[in-house]
Amino acid sequence: MKHFINLSDVSIEEFEQLLKLGLELKSKQKKGIPHRLLEGKTLGMIFSKSSTRTRVSFEVGMYQLGGTSLFLSQNDIQLGRGESIYDTANVLSRYLDGIMIRTFNQEDVEDLARFGSIPVINGLTDSMHPCQIMADLLTVYENKGSLKGLKLAYVGDGNNIVNSLLQGCAKTGINISVASPKGYWCLPDIAEKAQDDAAKMGSKICMTEDPEKAVHDADVVVTDTWVSMGQETEKESRIKTFMPYQVNDKLFAHAKQDAIFLHCLPAYRGYEVTDSVIDGPRSLIFDEAENRLHAQKAILVTLLGGL
Repeated sequence: MKHFINLSDVSIEEFEQLLKLGLELKSKQKKGIPHRLLEGKTLGMIFSKSSTRTRVSFEVGMYQLGGTSLFLSQNDIQLGRGESIYDTANVLSRYLDGIMIRTFNQEDVEDLARFGSIPVINGLTDSMHPCQIMADLLTVYENKGSLKGLKLAYVGDGNNIVNSLLQGCAKTGINISVASPKGYWCLPDIAEKAQDDAAKMGSKICMTEDPEKAVHDADVVVTDTWVSMGQETEKESRIKTFMPYQVNDKLFAHAKQDAIFLHCLPAYRGYEVTDSVIDGPRSLIFDEAENRLHAQKAILVTLLGGL
């Protein structure tokens, strides 16, 4: 694994290695066992989009692994403001051991990897969020003991979260059911490729407009904000469209009795999810947020440590 850009490029063996390594590193951190596996390594973190969890988890992760991280906002570097990605990638490759980038266009991440000579990690784009989904899968694996054969239901906007969820579930043998309103479905090329991967793993993908159908008998229920960054002008129309897709007690009751609830945060309570669900006993949102740290440390060690 040279980069971490797209979950469809991660093999099932690499998924298994990352999950096991993530739990191993989490255990060591909880027990206070030093694991400075990236001593002397430096990660450059490019942020074109603001963040709480991405920045803190990567900075803390590099610190715990014995490495150093550099925060680079869009005001700190010339990327996209006169200097080509080709030049930026080549220059940063002379200074750093790896790059994490959180930006708008997926193509920018892919170009950084193509033109540079160091590992590139996709911290988020408008179309993908692979680091978040690795944390989600780690949380599910940690609580359910396995992934293959489970049913995960996603209810809401067909955004970067569900795009990466489709890829991750298809690769790991999770049956995924996605409920979104017509006109807000995920990217068709991603869904098509995920269908191919799911067929190889013997799992199923269901796309529907019916949230109750999606959630029925699910082991995991996931949702996300209806209004992502850059969509603020659509807020009122989106709320009206998505209100029937709110994860509330009535909808959550269609899942299994031991189903867990996940949300990548930030959450807008009273919109995509009610307080009774997100603060309920089956909500693992803060375990999920914590697991960003451990999943990303596994990714960093694998890429920068040469595992």
